[in-house]
Amino acid sequence: MVSDVTLTGQAASAQRTAQQTVTLAEDFSQFLQLLTTQLQNQDPLSPMDSNEFTNQLVQFSQVEQQINSNSKLDDIVALNLNNAITGALNYIGKDVSYISAEIPLEQGEPSTIRYSLDGTATISQINIFNEEGNLVFSTEAQKAAGVHEFVWNGTDLLNNPLPSGTYSVSIDSLDSQENVINTTTVVTARVNGIEQQDGVVFALVGERAVAVTDILNAKEPLMVEDLANEEGEGGSDEPTV
Repeated sequence: MVSDVTLTGQAASAQRTAQQTVTLAEDFSQFLQLLTTQLQNQDPLSPMDSNEFTNQLVQFSQVEQQINSNSKLDDIVALNLNNAITGALNYIGKDVSYISAEIPLEQGEPSTIRYSLDGTATISQINIFNEEGNLVFSTEAQKAAGVHEFVWNGTDLLNNPLPSGTYSVSIDSLDSQENVINTTTVVTARVNGIEQQDGVVFALVGERAVAVTDILNAKEPLMVEDLANEEGEGGSDEPTV
């Protein structure tokens, strides 16, 4: 759930607090001028009742304290938002995993898709679509219940390389009774930058912005020598296409 605290809201709140401070100062100045004038022109034999003025002074003091409290709260909110942005900068250059059906593809680089099946399937298929909704790739998926991994090297049905862009993935699985099995897809991609939109901090992944609250984990990208070592040790048991 997105917080109600946003950058634009925080800025507007800080502006309102500043305006309230100015207005209170102007009103208090006018109040003092009026009080001074009335005291100067009062009848010495019948002085004014000071209770009303005292009550108004108390009200001014209470309003001033509330405005000061609002100002301190604005400062705390601004500090928290800045800390969130600073912390998110650590994602830049890292490979992050997040729940999504969208795959950012950089031509020549494979994309890793993790998916989980809620039950054992008799039919299970991985289908990948381009931004126009056209099917560009399809292959058989794992059927066992649990978490699986598939590495797509960005080729189409004829093994031709596809252009860089954002694609969507669908894991279509049916059980023995032809009931649809619930699936969850997790995509891994590299963060290229950070941006903020109305208090929500996003990691820039390919052409998409992913809320940092949706990121499940992050890790340093594997270097070429690391990949070679993994392949020498046997690599993944899951298919790479």
